[in-house]
Amino acid sequence: MDKIVGVHGIGKYHYYRDAGNSVAGAAEAVRGKWDRYLHRALSCGAPYTRERYITEIAYYAHLLGEHEKEAAPAVRDMDLPAQEVFVAWAGQLHPVGEGLTGVLHRVTGWLLERLQSKAVDFAGLFCPEVAAYMAPGGEARAKARAAVAEVIERNRPKVVVAHSLGSVVAYETLWADPGPEVELLITLGSPLGMRNVIFERLSPTPVNGRGERPPRVRRWVNVADKDDIVAIPPELGRYFAGIDREVSVNLDWLDFHSVEKYLGCGALNEYLGPYLA
Repeated sequence: MDKIVGVHGIGKYHYYRDAGNSVAGAAEAVRGKWDRYLHRALSCGAPYTRERYITEIAYYAHLLGEHEKEAAPAVRDMDLPAQEVFVAWAGQLHPVGEGLTGVLHRVTGWLLERLQSKAVDFAGLFCPEVAAYMAPGGEARAKARAAVAEVIERNRPKVVVAHSLGSVVAYETLWADPGPEVELLITLGSPLGMRNVIFERLSPTPVNGRGERPPRVRRWVNVADKDDIVAIPPELGRYFAGIDREVSVNLDWLDFHSVEKYLGCGALNEYLGPYLA
């Protein structure tokens, strides 16, 4: 079986805390869950008996700070950078006008009306972590990329599967680090194309409104749910050259972004199968 490295998404700090502030313990806990989610799809529902599919999870959540307590912070309780991310992100879902004043309450109410409280709770995780990663100065960003690069260089995987914000970390890492060639990059629920939040601030900076597949990646498959409010736009080919396949899935209109739904939906079977034989 070939090696497969996973890069996790938002809301994973608690694994670090639960493992006694151990990066290795957090990474192993996330890997175990990814294996169970993949097994559900790959085995047609057969009982999970600790089959191993993911070689290692590149864990970086602890480097962005703790943004999850007992519950995700309310939008009004976020710091200013996270609120700015919230407004820029929500503006792509619903027109919000100009400026921050008065917008937070209005957009929060709109999200509650459209997607119930789960969307607002989700924003309380997504916006602070994106703001922390994209912050000027780039210390957390550099450390997160270094953590992902170390796992890739040590394992030399054939496949990298990156979810959510992890797709941004993986993309920048694969551009910046002169490590081994990766045969296949799979992005799940990726916000790489999100304008005014991530796309224009990527490293390397897109040229003439277009990014490109990292040079050491041979193939790139992007998977997005049609209702995923993070994967904006769902088809990254609008903004990136070198995407070999866009896969649209229909997961769950309320659970629109979880890695459990993405890994368990069966859309990855075709692409991972040859590496799991």
